This record gives sequence, C-alpha cells and structure tokens, in this order.
Amino acid sequence: MAQRFRIPGGLTGELAAEFAGTLILILFGCGVVAQVVAGGIGDHDSIAWAWGLGVTLGVYVAGRISGAHLNPAVTVALAVFKGFAWRKVAPYALAQLLGAFVAALIVRWNYTEVLNAFDPGLTIKSQGVFSTLPGNGALPVGEWGAFRDQIIGTAILLFLILAVTDVLNTPPGANLAPFVVGLIVVAIGMAWGTDAGYAINPARDLGPRLASFLTGYEDAFRDQNGYPYFWIPIVGPLLGGVLGAGLYQALIGRFLPAQPEPVAEPDVPRQRTAV
Repeated sequence: MAQRFRIPGGLTGELAAEFAGTLILILFGCGVVAQVVAGGIGDHDSIAWAWGLGVTLGVYVAGRISGAHLNPAVTVALAVFKGFAWRKVAPYALAQLLGAFVAALIVRWNYTEVLNAFDPGLTIKSQGVFSTLPGNGALPVGEWGAFRDQIIGTAILLFLILAVTDVLNTPPGANLAPFVVGLIVVAIGMAWGTDAGYAINPARDLGPRLASFLTGYEDAFRDQNGYPYFWIPIVGPLLGGVLGAGLYQALIGRFLPAQPEPVAEPDVPRQRTAV
C-alpha cells in the first residue's frame, strides 16, 4: 500500500511555503529589474532569465509542502479545474501577496542609493522596477491592449504549467518540473514582455506596487497616462489563468489515458551467477 505523507502544520505550513517561495521569486525578479534599470547592469535577457530562475528556485523551495503555486492565477485555475480546495484559495493568495510585498521591501531597501540617484523623484522612470506598466511605460500600448496581453500571457502560462505537471501526460522526470516551469517564464518574458511587462501574476504585481507606494512612489497605482492601472495585472491574469487551464483540459487533458503510461524496463541481459 502506498504511504501517504502528512504535511506538518497543515494549512499553516502550506501558507508559510507559499510566502517563502513567492518571496524568493520576487527577490530575484524585482532585484534584477532594479539592477538593469537603475544600475545599468544587464539587459532584457538578464531580466527574462532572472525571473525564470526566480520561479524555478521558488518552486523548489515550496513545492514539497504547498505545491508551489506562487501565483493567485495558478491557485484559482487549479481550484476551477484540478480540485484544489476553494477554502484555501484566499489564504494562499494572501500568503503569496505578503511574500511578494516583503521581498519588494527588501529590494527597495537594498537599492535605495541606486534608485535615488537614478530617479530622485521616485517617478514613473523607475516605477517599473516594482510593478508593470502598459508598454513598459514608454511604448504605444494602451490599458486595454495591456489587459488583452495579460489574459493571453497568463493563459499560455497555465496551459503549459498543466502540460508539464500532469502525471497523465509526459511530465519531466528526476524532479525537473520546476526547472521547466522556470523556462516557460523565461520564454514568456522573451516573447510576451512588450505590451505589459508580463506580470502574469497578481501577487507579483500588487505586492511590489504596494511596497513601492509605501516607500515614496506616490503614483504607484497609476500608469504613465494617469490611469488607475493597478487592477489590470490582477484581473487579466485571473481570467487568463482560467482560460489557459480550460483550454488545456479541452484540448489535451480530456484525451489522456486514465492511468499514467508504464515505463518500459530496459532489455538488459541478466548476468549468469557463478556456482
């Protein structure tokens, strides 16, 4: 009989893991943007790779205990399609938000001198270190274009997360799923980062946005046009996550076998035993 493992601490342990995993994600994510934007070290590829590695490391931190959602859009999508308990959705989202908030405060503190030198008024010029903007604050993309982008980008994320973690499909072996999920985020950053900075995670955007607002960024909840933009990286990913997970179930999940395919044993000749 297969042994079932009980998580010590129950929901408290799961929330601690979500907090810690999301904190790791944002330390690398906001940290690299601060280094590139305010410090002038690195480029867009640095940002894409560090965000992806942050996801990988965060998932390795939290995966055993909570499943390492690290993203309310993931949590909601799993509740809709994969039987995740709805009673845990709000606590998970709050733990993720707090992890992102605390991590952003650490980044803000550590990069105080660099940010103040680069942008003494703490304006839209450096706000993108912490939260996203339409067209990354400079390109001709409006709020509704960014909303569309967040739905599409998060749909891609959830479609692929389900594809690589579904045990009935062909998941990566040897505990490589976190690494592959990190590569998904790298790919999204490289291909879908123009229109809205690929937040694709309400906690990733709202937590650092709140941290920046409380530490001197007075217009943190508005974009370069003065629009109250903060809701778009919240609602867009939540809708996109459900859409992507639903498409996976409709196009792939419902056609998979009921049981994982058995792994064939290698045909290795047996050694003869000396007598």
